[in-house]
Amino acid sequence: MTFKKNPIILGIETSCDETAAAVFRGPTLLSHIAASQIVHQAYGGVVPEYASREHEKLLAPVVENTMTQAAINWPDVDAIAVTQGPGLAGSLLVGLSYAKGIAIGLNRPLLGVNHIEGHIFANFIGQSELPVPFLCLLVSGGHTQLIHVEDIHQYRLIGQTRDDAAGEAFDKVGRMLGIGYPGGPLIDQLAKSGNPNFEHFPRSKFDGSYDFSFSGLKTAVLYYVQKQTGAFINDHLADIAASFQQAVVEVLVNRAFEAAADLKLDKLVLAGGVAANTALRRLAGQRASQTGITIFQPDLRYCTDNAAMIAYMGYWKYRHEQTQSLSLPAFPNLKLSFGN
Repeated sequence: MTFKKNPIILGIETSCDETAAAVFRGPTLLSHIAASQIVHQAYGGVVPEYASREHEKLLAPVVENTMTQAAINWPDVDAIAVTQGPGLAGSLLVGLSYAKGIAIGLNRPLLGVNHIEGHIFANFIGQSELPVPFLCLLVSGGHTQLIHVEDIHQYRLIGQTRDDAAGEAFDKVGRMLGIGYPGGPLIDQLAKSGNPNFEHFPRSKFDGSYDFSFSGLKTAVLYYVQKQTGAFINDHLADIAASFQQAVVEVLVNRAFEAAADLKLDKLVLAGGVAANTALRRLAGQRASQTGITIFQPDLRYCTDNAAMIAYMGYWKYRHEQTQSLSLPAFPNLKLSFGN
């Protein structure tokens, strides 16, 4: 097959509870639509069976509306990019099955995308060149990692959480404080009216390692809350949220900039859902100004799960002629391949 310089890529994302589609022409975003599933809020977390059912209901109209917004028709599509993992098995299969059907019907190549790679490179949507190498701080509900990105598909793991991911800690503390799900954005919003120095919660650090740990912090918040009266918690909810959040972001930023300096990397990329956190973005920006390190922070639209990052990664796979077989399976536990 002939690979075009500026292909039209249709991207599909169904790894968890966001049903999303995007269209790119080359590295340029033409349209992007995401449908959030509100059905899970009543359960305090994502219910896998409900998620896959919602994807089945929402995916076709989301794709059709995305194509209409991009002013393209089916014959215009040059390749289909789809999340192959990690994620919920049932949700991934809905997106994969739909993408394979389009690929077969149009006789177009299929591009399987690692969801984590999508988050990392979402910072560069619209760019036809990548500023590699750089250090990536990946922070989400399932991942907290420091990754030395040498190029696309060339990664070294520098540090990772030894227990809870940062986003997971936000969700658990959100439940402790009774503010609901998802904890990350709710704590972020609440903390804006709180005092981050109200209570000093512990910050983890491992000698000779760039690893993270949030279980001790989470337990400290639990014990603190259990010792207080309900009235005290209600009066100081924003202060407690701000103090917890400050502990998390200080650990993340301190470790990331320490690693960047030691590795002599002058670019730091934030990625993942927690990269939308106001305090994290502010502190990382301040530290970047102090150290001279260039900071990349994704557009807020691309922090949470989205199809724009999937289609953009599909564009890069297409450029490298890395197409997949139609037998491509879902990989719920897919990880980045590290070279170290």
